[in-house]
Amino acid sequence: YLVGAEYFQIGKQKKASVQWYVRVSEIPTGKISLLGREPHPQEVFYYESRSCVDEVDAESIISTVQVKLRGRDLYCRMRLQFSFHLTELSFGTFIDFLYIQILLILTESSLLSTTPNTPRTPRHITPSIPSRSLPARQPANVLEEARTRLHVSAVPDSLPCREQEFQDVYSFVESKIMDGTGGCMYISGVPGTGKTATVHEVMRCLQHASDMDEIPPFHFIEINGMKMTDPHQAYVQILQKMTGQKATADHAAALLEKRFSSPAPRKETTVLLVDELDLLWTRKQNVMYNLFDWPTRRHARLVVLTIANTMDLPERIMINRVASRLGLTRMSFQPYSFKQLQQIIMSRLNKVKAFEEDALQLVSRKVAALSGDARRCLDICRRATEICEHSAPNPSSTGLVGMSHVMEALNEMFSSAYVTAIKCASVQEQLFLRAVIAEFRRLGLEESTFQQVFVQHQALCRVEGLQPITVSEGLAVCQRLGACRLLLLEPSRLGVQQRVRLNVSQDDILYALKAD
Repeated sequence: YLVGAEYFQIGKQKKASVQWYVRVSEIPTGKISLLGREPHPQEVFYYESRSCVDEVDAESIISTVQVKLRGRDLYCRMRLQFSFHLTELSFGTFIDFLYIQILLILTESSLLSTTPNTPRTPRHITPSIPSRSLPARQPANVLEEARTRLHVSAVPDSLPCREQEFQDVYSFVESKIMDGTGGCMYISGVPGTGKTATVHEVMRCLQHASDMDEIPPFHFIEINGMKMTDPHQAYVQILQKMTGQKATADHAAALLEKRFSSPAPRKETTVLLVDELDLLWTRKQNVMYNLFDWPTRRHARLVVLTIANTMDLPERIMINRVASRLGLTRMSFQPYSFKQLQQIIMSRLNKVKAFEEDALQLVSRKVAALSGDARRCLDICRRATEICEHSAPNPSSTGLVGMSHVMEALNEMFSSAYVTAIKCASVQEQLFLRAVIAEFRRLGLEESTFQQVFVQHQALCRVEGLQPITVSEGLAVCQRLGACRLLLLEPSRLGVQQRVRLNVSQDDILYALKAD
């Protein structure tokens, strides 16, 4: 059905601007179930599809339609008939599953049979997104403006302090696209050092260069190990994003193997970003092996960028056949120094004067001494603006975020109940927490077994000049930390083989132990 025809003329050719709607009977059962209710038998829905054009020849319209508005529903007294019928419909674009709901009362009999035509491909169509129902709230003062700009989700205008890393990644990917070859780069660094943001900016710039015909076209896809329930789901996601095809994990792996091993004319280079690589570890390590092996195929034209938190992840957890496929192209993102953190905050604020200079230097030095995590630094600054804004009884003389506000925010961030519990823990319990962090960093994972942590604990006892404890005493220490919810322990009777995870950030543990 076409609704809302608007006529215009291009030269001698008369045109009509229209919108498309479909009946309930034409919608697949799987899509109808997404509504969460029983639709009216005469209900129709607005939809968008590449097979539909919004400009048609005026002579293809057979009859007109009368529309009457009743409340929020539209009632049509006559049906609008069109001179061709689409046999294939795409229902991919349902905004909240129900973009526009219209109730049509159709008084005529079924649609006249017409000869199918091939719809014309729309030209020079500018894609649009739904506008806000309410305008975005404007910041009421300088502190609100600063808080908005310092949010971790805010997209900055630039990425300061990562210029060299940006250039290295850009040159690597660009050279592979220009040469039509494959390759792999391993990017490592502690959380919050700009690894993912830098790669995203590289791909944005390369995409712009491709649009300007400066480099050959390429296809960029991204997967994240954190978003998968099983490492083998990586095959499914890669295949679907490359071809739009859905398949099981085994079938997807076979199809990808065939695709990257077979020559094909005019094949575009594919750039694959694998974030949180360490979470794709399996016992046989076949997922990692394939991700690193496919770029080496002669006809693959695949560039793989992998991101993980551990610098020596390949040597520590990958078997030789996997590590050998990785090659020597590696990059390490060092933690931000206090000057770099200060520069990042200033670039985010972009001349918005909301902080005293000493206050910015204090928070930058504190975070740099612990981890160099830029996200933690931004969170503390945002909290400091809130404290400053709500300290009306004792406002600072300048109205800016001062040292006292930053200190209060730091105390809140690092003086939680968990931090207090760590400070009050026994020496052996604190050593065990240090052993957990050391083992996690050694493995490059966020999970380990008690036995592996206990080996680290024994080594720390010797370093500190303490008498090593027995396995039974170590299990008791581990259970006490689990009872305090500082650790998450696997509920089993495996003993030394039970799995151990942290229930508190490593930054909080390091802060509590340093302060102690």
